[in-house]
Amino acid sequence: MSSSSSSQHARMDAVAMAACEPSRRHGATKLQSCPTPTATTAATRRSGSGNLSIFLNRAGSTWLLCATLSLLLFNLFWFCSTGAAFNRVIRSRLCCGMVAVGDGRRGEATCDYSEGRWVAAAGYGRRYNGTECNAKEGERCIGNGRPDTGYLDWRWQPASCELPAFDAAAFIAAVRGKHVAFVGDSMARNQGESLVCLLSTALPHRLVYRDRNPWARKFWRWAFPTHNVTLSIYWAPFLVRATGKPDDYKQPRNLVYLDELADRWSADADTMDVVVISQGHWYWIPSIYHNAGKVIGMHNVTGLNQTDDIGLFSPYRRTLRMALDRLVGLGAGDRNRTRTVVVATFSPSHFEKAWDDPTTCARTRPYEEGEREVGGIERELGSIAREEAASAAAQARSREGGGGSRVEVLDVTKLASMRPDGHPGVYMHRDPFARGVPKRLQSDCLHFCVPGPVDTFNEILLQILTSKRQSQK
Repeated sequence: MSSSSSSQHARMDAVAMAACEPSRRHGATKLQSCPTPTATTAATRRSGSGNLSIFLNRAGSTWLLCATLSLLLFNLFWFCSTGAAFNRVIRSRLCCGMVAVGDGRRGEATCDYSEGRWVAAAGYGRRYNGTECNAKEGERCIGNGRPDTGYLDWRWQPASCELPAFDAAAFIAAVRGKHVAFVGDSMARNQGESLVCLLSTALPHRLVYRDRNPWARKFWRWAFPTHNVTLSIYWAPFLVRATGKPDDYKQPRNLVYLDELADRWSADADTMDVVVISQGHWYWIPSIYHNAGKVIGMHNVTGLNQTDDIGLFSPYRRTLRMALDRLVGLGAGDRNRTRTVVVATFSPSHFEKAWDDPTTCARTRPYEEGEREVGGIERELGSIAREEAASAAAQARSREGGGGSRVEVLDVTKLASMRPDGHPGVYMHRDPFARGVPKRLQSDCLHFCVPGPVDTFNEILLQILTSKRQSQK
């Protein structure tokens, strides 16, 4: 496949959508009530003015001390730099002793990582060299000459807790002896390659398989031999079998078969221990849906007057349900094998102009709280992901007697929607302005630079996995 075909692939994966969460007010932490000076009782009055003076002095001193501490903590939480290490430690000790779990069935405290804001943290995202860890060429933004690197100076601050930085040793220990798989569209690949790069900073690894055509990146696999860990990426944009455009980007539409899972990942499903599912972007492209040898619907296809447009929500739900059934339901081949399945929510793109306008995603800072809202379609896709994950988790518990396999949701929609600055843009190409500024140039405003905001997806994934280990001790 040529670089031109690769550019077409990026365009097909991406659909321009405005995205950001509605504004919220962040209030100060509520402290326990402090004593305040009160009127003296009758007994105090009888004890004489000396005792009255002592009482007032003590009460006043206590009230003043509590007021001072309250102001100190308020300023520490909300006005001091949240990027400071001391501030992060204090906040995590006082109010954030939580870990992330999906449905909370084991009773441990939970952290909602989906709500929060991006805060300045100089150097926080400068963790690795994307060229050295086989990241896709089009996402090596620094290597391709992107001059502004401020997009690496932010970290995600959840609203109610602390998100620790990625710890390669902790992650590899949590998946020792396991097969970690990323299944879905190119955002699954984006996150999988981010994880390889994060782990490579501390652990030896080797690429054990890749597509014959390096541009394709439909199936890649790495090994981390010190801990007997395998990490695989399976490109299956609908999770089920699909032909047409997925095979040839020049084709006008997708042909999607809703009664048959994509063969490569489903054939390997019984070997997987940790599975991250990410999909959604290809459902926007014109598609014809088949079931049992018949056309049952289409979406955004013109000229099929006798076929109903079934939209994207129904196929999205159906394919996700099929994948979850294959992994933790009745379709699981090895029912004695327990696994953790993580369903990632939709990560919006940020095309503000035409896809081939060089300035279509040229922002250099995250959105502020309330600056953009998450769209209704993205919210609905998130709701479907949570509903299907909860249903699959309940079925797995019922089938396994309350233990074993686990289904979680990795809700990245808001944190991703607030990062229009984190995409390659025109720096999906090497030195795009070396010969001047072209009028038209393909831009990638869907995937994230590597390193970049997508690393935060894996910070949350680590918390999900380690919370499971803690709950089983």
